Amino acid sequence: MTRIAILDYGMGNLRSVQKAFEHVAREQEIVVTGDADVVKAADRVVFPGQGAIGGCMRLLDESGLRESLLDAMKNKPFLGICLGLQALFEHSEEGGGVDMLGVMPGRVRHFSSLGVAVKGLKIPHMGWNQVRRTRRHPLWRKIDQNSWFYFVHSYFVDADNPDDIAGTTRYGEDFVSAAGRDNVFAVQFHPEKSQHAGLQLLKNFTLWDGECQLG
Repeated sequence: MTRIAILDYGMGNLRSVQKAFEHVAREQEIVVTGDADVVKAADRVVFPGQGAIGGCMRLLDESGLRESLLDAMKNKPFLGICLGLQALFEHSEEGGGVDMLGVMPGRVRHFSSLGVAVKGLKIPHMGWNQVRRTRRHPLWRKIDQNSWFYFVHSYFVDADNPDDIAGTTRYGEDFVSAAGRDNVFAVQFHPEKSQHAGLQLLKNFTLWDGECQLG
């Protein structure tokens, strides 16, 4: 039986992520774990999270999960959600500056840098918004262009490499709402809270072999 490991490092409401995967992958074993060895042995890994990126990185180091995460991203299907997207990049300006995993080049910035408040938009960006797919990917299968997903965040990814960008969303200006490279895919929105389109993305992940064949 295929095992999907959902990373538990002490941040975020993981129950909703777990229940969503149990709904779309009844033939697979869903494990919520903070054990680095379980993560290494899993067939697929999910990195969800909410809250402050500084706390996220500290807990990853304290739990010994940083190494197992980086190892998983080398050789198995990997999905990041919310903080799980932001942590893939090099540096965040949150909390005075935080170095992250550095899997993709780029940084994480606060929405105020886009002049969002001046345009009458609230921070955090919270609620439903559309995602424009910027390239084809297996995780976009059966999901319409400009589908609606649920967001909750005050910071956004500013990716250096356009080839890493898989989707964008407009909130005052366009920002990266999905990124992917090789066997790694990550989204800023919460698919587990995004009804049909979000569940389809999670279903696609459970079937994905990690190859970036067009979908």
